[in-house]
Amino acid sequence: MDKALGLLGIAKKAGLLAIGSEQTAISARHGKAHLIISANDTSDGSIRRAKANAETNETKYLAVPYSKHELGTITGRGSPGILAILDKGLAENFERRVMHNEYTV
Repeated sequence: MDKALGLLGIAKKAGLLAIGSEQTAISARHGKAHLIISANDTSDGSIRRAKANAETNETKYLAVPYSKHELGTITGRGSPGILAILDKGLAENFERRVMHNEYTV
């Protein structure tokens, strides 16, 4: 499994992942989101809203190289295009792995 996706699985199991646009927006407004991410096949409108939530709430935003299907497989929730990681350490680790293309175990 992809190392970065594995971190999303850990975040989900620990209750540290907001899944979907609405939950992500709520967690950002409450200052809980440390990284908002969007799948590579998310709609333009959803991406604009995610970026706006990140900017308004001073949260990082990252477009990831994963599809909604891949994110859905990890989260067990359909095919979410937008997620938020609610733990600073996990968010930093995830971002580092994605930015450095650490995709394989």
